[in-house]
Amino acid sequence: MALKGEATTNLQIPVDKDVTAGGRTFDAGTVLNTGLDVPKGSLFPLGMVTHIDNAKPRVGISCALCHATVSDKTGRVLEGAINTDINLGALLALASNSAALFRQTDVNPTKITTGQHTYINAEGENAYLPDAKILEDEVDAAMLSWIPGNFVSNGDLKNNSAQVPTSYTHGAWPYAWSGVASIGWFHGLTTLNNAVFGVNADPATTADAAEALAGIDKDTYLGAMLQNASNPKYRLPDAVKPSEFFDKIDPTPGEPGFNEVIRMPEYPKASLFMQNGLMAASPGYQVAEQINAMSAYQNTLAPPPHEAADLETLKRGAAVFNKANCAQCHSGRYFTNHRVIAQKEVKTQPARGPASSGFATKLFVPPDTYPPNVPVPLPPDPPVLPVPTDITPQEDIELAYAQSDPTGGYKVQNLIGLYLSAPYLHDGGVAAGAAAFKQNADGNYEISDRSQLGVTGTLMQGILPNPEASLRALLDRDLREPMLAANRNNSDLQRSNVSGEGHAYWVDRAAGFTTGDQTDLIKFLLSIDDDPAVLPKSSR
Repeated sequence: MALKGEATTNLQIPVDKDVTAGGRTFDAGTVLNTGLDVPKGSLFPLGMVTHIDNAKPRVGISCALCHATVSDKTGRVLEGAINTDINLGALLALASNSAALFRQTDVNPTKITTGQHTYINAEGENAYLPDAKILEDEVDAAMLSWIPGNFVSNGDLKNNSAQVPTSYTHGAWPYAWSGVASIGWFHGLTTLNNAVFGVNADPATTADAAEALAGIDKDTYLGAMLQNASNPKYRLPDAVKPSEFFDKIDPTPGEPGFNEVIRMPEYPKASLFMQNGLMAASPGYQVAEQINAMSAYQNTLAPPPHEAADLETLKRGAAVFNKANCAQCHSGRYFTNHRVIAQKEVKTQPARGPASSGFATKLFVPPDTYPPNVPVPLPPDPPVLPVPTDITPQEDIELAYAQSDPTGGYKVQNLIGLYLSAPYLHDGGVAAGAAAFKQNADGNYEISDRSQLGVTGTLMQGILPNPEASLRALLDRDLREPMLAANRNNSDLQRSNVSGEGHAYWVDRAAGFTTGDQTDLIKFLLSIDDDPAVLPKSSR
């Protein structure tokens, strides 16, 4: 109501009482930068869904919380753009049972000192769960290390945060930062969409695989999740077996997890098609109807046109794009060759590269699916079809899952809508504020304000990275190094594996380019929308 109908890209909420989470105290009156967007004229943040259930208000979230934003010029919604400052780490850490998402952090509950909560373990013996407060504090601390705009989507007990990706998906396969979603409907996009609902949003969906993936037995896994549940209905009593308790309170009886899912033919094994062997599907629909519909919708999304510069500047920038060999990877109409590049070659932040290897090594079998005309719930003995894998090179599949190289790889990202997606690289580590650089008397760029370098000088200060300055830091080694130093000096960024390193494909003086060349290239990159005014010869 305080916005009086105006829009904001960062709903600021004052803390009403002293709160301590993850070892940090937020004093009463502290203004929390949530990064929540509110469209012009709206009473609710973008991506928050409300309804009345049994005379009680219910609030949930939709994809738009992260995968849409509000234009700071018009106040209108930009579907598919990143909410680059959504403060997911803080929002989750301030919840009462963040510990339920321990798998998204580097906190292993079996390494936490036990408390007083008893349970019956997998061997049928009385045992003690990890201390609930210590576990909560540790998970909160890990989440508070995430930078705005980042999230950990891999449940591999590594705090390998990555930037929320855009949803400008048409022609941008394979999907996910490492290219792990690469087969099946919509060339892997349906697999990516399923991962959100069938894996990431519900940690209970990997309870059956917890022993194989993390060395945590199912009962300890569920017990750690449920011992401090916010809703008393789901809170684990003392001296019970967590898996049996979960079966009693499961809102989707007969299927793993809380969310509405169906078991794929290989479950409890998994496959390249459905990473944990489960598909998100609601009763009353057909197999994959919902997630395929999401794929079709996402493939219609495009950024609004962006006039970055005059036509002659863009033509010069496109020529620099070719001269610098950018098109060797960023080729074609959507500026990607659809390949996965080894981490040891691109040398970007390494933590996420092998994040999905455990699924492939311990769970994967050849992928099967049910035909898309099969109803949900599944009938007895539904037909089964094999899912072809030959639409993606086998070497890329193996690299994406770190099977051929233990460091894994990263997919070649498309370049659509760069003006909306700063900071850059998969970890969101390449960032600079608008005042970070200035031209000196020689016409070259130099640092003018060190306080606006890196993530520490932008998102962590409530300042949005400037796209032009951030791209300059990406392309110029003399500007990147001090930016990297700013990131390296921050312990939160070290814990959440954000650095801004790698992708050392320079367009600077040392590479034989002028400052004018660099600026023209940046203007060209920022102009790339769904219908670019200029295309390089290599992309026509």
